[in-house]
Amino acid sequence: MANLASTYQSQGRLDEAEKLFVQVIEAQETKLGVDHPDTLTSMASLASTFWNQGRLDEAEKLGVQVIEAQETKLGVDHPDTLTSMANLASTYGNQGRLDEAEKLGVRVMEVSKAKLGVDHPNTLTSIGNLASTFWNQGRLDEAEKLFIQH
Repeated sequence: MANLASTYQSQGRLDEAEKLFVQVIEAQETKLGVDHPDTLTSMASLASTFWNQGRLDEAEKLGVQVIEAQETKLGVDHPDTLTSMANLASTYGNQGRLDEAEKLGVRVMEVSKAKLGVDHPNTLTSIGNLASTFWNQGRLDEAEKLFIQH
């Protein structure tokens, strides 16, 4: 069911994806528990669906909930946690909350460098995302430095 929901999301069938993700999460919470990694992954996917629907406040709320659970269950340096943090930073950026996006983006970049290495694709993505945040803040020199590093 989760795979079908992801397929719907990829096809842009966001309402169908949302409904199916909700069903998946309800079943996973019952069978696996609210903090099981599979449940958290489905919740992150639902947050992404909200983001794609332009429902940024709901994406933010669910994203924060997912990150808090992932940090406890998986750790702050787990790739899933870092991905959720990067997604939340993107949500903040789209909400115009650039200082919060920057703070979270810096954290993702630093942890990614330490955990995954400076040349890992996820680390490079986090550097590019932070550079974009700097660009949106009008901090062009800092953005340029990161883009060159990226």
